Amino acid sequence: MELNSLRQFLVVARLEHLSRAADELHIAQPSLSRTIARLEGELGVPLFDRSGRLRLNDTGKLFRDHVERALGELEAGRRAVIDAADQGLGAVRLASETFLTLTGPLSAFKQSYPDADIALHWSPPEDMTRRLRAQEIDLCVASQPIPGEGLESALLFDEEVGVAFPLDHPLAGRASVTIADIADQPFVTARPGHWGRRLLDRLFGAHGLTPKIMCESDEYSAIADLISAGLGVGLVPAFANRSVTRAPLVWIPVDDPGSRRTVTLYWAADSHLSAAARLLRTTITDWNWTPNEPHRV
Repeated sequence: MELNSLRQFLVVARLEHLSRAADELHIAQPSLSRTIARLEGELGVPLFDRSGRLRLNDTGKLFRDHVERALGELEAGRRAVIDAADQGLGAVRLASETFLTLTGPLSAFKQSYPDADIALHWSPPEDMTRRLRAQEIDLCVASQPIPGEGLESALLFDEEVGVAFPLDHPLAGRASVTIADIADQPFVTARPGHWGRRLLDRLFGAHGLTPKIMCESDEYSAIADLISAGLGVGLVPAFANRSVTRAPLVWIPVDDPGSRRTVTLYWAADSHLSAAARLLRTTITDWNWTPNEPHRV
């Protein structure tokens, strides 16, 4: 089996769509189809269900897991050789849903180890397990649990998530709000899959409600600015509320014990981590994450 065929298979397995996979790989779809068919012929079993939409079947999932580990080991070997020859700190690749949380430890790390090569990757949580196992990234920070065998983790902090209101909002003077209080409010929130959106849906769903979404955005700064402009309200973690760059908002706790965010650092248990990756892991895990009390405008 050719390594390139295996890499192409992983893209098709992830997207479950031949034309999108071909676009991502910058190859013609017929060529990609032949690669997958040839791979299935070598294995003697189909890897995808083709009734209707293309779906990775159970055999394909089993094969995908082994291919991810195998290619990850090859990548680890390549990086180990480079690190040994370089005899320096090497490089570290960090993925996260947001880097607002990490500016402090990243700045401290760069000041302490200016020669370390850092690559930052935005990643949705559903891709993190695959990317860690394939050793495309060394470390990731997630604001929601990510499933997968072979991962190790370190809890960074657990914090309260409140609701941000414009300064002149009728509820802005409240000490806390309930889900019933905000049930009819228009929400400015992240797209489905983001931890904040999942929390919003979960909090409302527990009361048999559906949030009224006014706007979806992946940019926290845009969300904060839209709320400040009076276009809606939104969930904001205590950490973001303490940011000195935040928009003028009123932050109010939610009277619900489930309105929290847990931030965790993950890495693959069997991965080869460069000196830079190990040092960054230590910097992040040893960082003083003890929050100060959120303040209001």
